[in-house]
Amino acid sequence: MSKVLIASFLGMVFATPVILAAPTSAQVDYPTLSKPGRKVPLGKDHYFTYGFTQQPKLGTAVMRVEVFTQDGKRDTSFAIQGDADMPSMRGAHSSGPKAFALSKKGAYLLPVQLVMPGDWEIRFTFLKNGQAVLRGAYLFDL
Repeated sequence: MSKVLIASFLGMVFATPVILAAPTSAQVDYPTLSKPGRKVPLGKDHYFTYGFTQQPKLGTAVMRVEVFTQDGKRDTSFAIQGDADMPSMRGAHSSGPKAFALSKKGAYLLPVQLVMPGDWEIRFTFLKNGQAVLRGAYLFDL
């Protein structure tokens, strides 16, 4: 075999595109939530409010969520997970799913590390008895 033919053959072998398998986990949809401070329906018997404890800035910001029954009584029977990330750089600054901590006053709190200016998203997952009841996302600019 000539050197040209071998080089040509090797070029074809190594230039062949590699097709990667699709991810095994299904994409989960996180609809955009209404603005912070407003009542957001959580199933038929509950609602929640959310917002930062202070205006977010670079560094640590604390997201606060409060869950209530329809008659306005606080309910702490949910488990809430949050994941902060920058949608324009998905995965580069992701916190990964973190559990909100429950305060003595019955508020769910999550410290969020905001490491650079830009568009941010916090994804919420509300769980009741281990089952997802609601998923939603809050988009904001820093």
